[in-house]
Amino acid sequence: MALKLLECLAAGRILISDGAMGTYLHARGLEPGECPESWNLSHPGVVRGIGEAYAAAGADIIQTNSFGGSAFKLKAYGLADRVAEFNRAAAALARQAVGERGWVAASIGPTGQIAEEEGGEVTAEDLYAGFAEQAAALAEGGADALCIETMSSLVEAVQAIRAAKDHTALPVFCTFTFEAGAKGFRTMMGVRPDRAAREALAAGADVIGSNCGNGIANMIDIARQMRAAAPRVPILIQANAGVPVVEDGRTVFKETPEYMASRLRELVEAGANIVGGCCGTTPAHIAALAANRAPAAPPPGTAR
Repeated sequence: MALKLLECLAAGRILISDGAMGTYLHARGLEPGECPESWNLSHPGVVRGIGEAYAAAGADIIQTNSFGGSAFKLKAYGLADRVAEFNRAAAALARQAVGERGWVAASIGPTGQIAEEEGGEVTAEDLYAGFAEQAAALAEGGADALCIETMSSLVEAVQAIRAAKDHTALPVFCTFTFEAGAKGFRTMMGVRPDRAAREALAAGADVIGSNCGNGIANMIDIARQMRAAAPRVPILIQANAGVPVVEDGRTVFKETPEYMASRLRELVEAGANIVGGCCGTTPAHIAALAANRAPAAPPPGTAR
């Protein structure tokens, strides 16, 4: 596209990201226990088609099927030696889906490991190396940005940001997942939204935010807290389609596209510059958000 992603955000444009990948893949036939990233090679048409559906719905940013694409995650499937292959393909498929109409933000999820500093066994150096390998492959595949997402550990998030910055020239997003509790919103590791925002920025993130774990109503409060801690930085929010419930043995997300779209203006006023969906959201949710997109907002750091 003519304008770079960060330039559009600096100009105050509200961007729409895509919706769920994992739940969509399962709906298209991914079996429990099957490696989602392997579908980038075994079912490229399905993966590309998901991106195309979101782009057609109005998403400006398409994410990649690479959430679990680190060696740490792929090792569980016996596929740790295919990091570069899977991630390059993930970025290439997303690029094909969106073309030059939008941007590719490559997904980098948590490793599932606990760092030594937090009582686990993996070193910060090992985390850094794993993220560096994945980030470099996603950049080679054609990503426009790297989206480090669903983070709960500051140690892990910081290592991912640093690795992405050191091994690519791409903008880096970092989003955390928070749970509501008696003391407010915290990640599983006890990190508040304001602290997550400050630590991610200190590590070098260009965009901060939250994804997963909450419907759009809670995300409004989370965005407000992150904006207060980081007045001058773009914020990305990707809400679930509500809290999942089990009905007849199936997990169901009950927030409708119309409901999510009805809260969009509040979310933007709270500080969000990029809005998309996470678990349970579909192209219909993204289409509703795109149709109700607020007009250009003041750039981050200006009066709202």
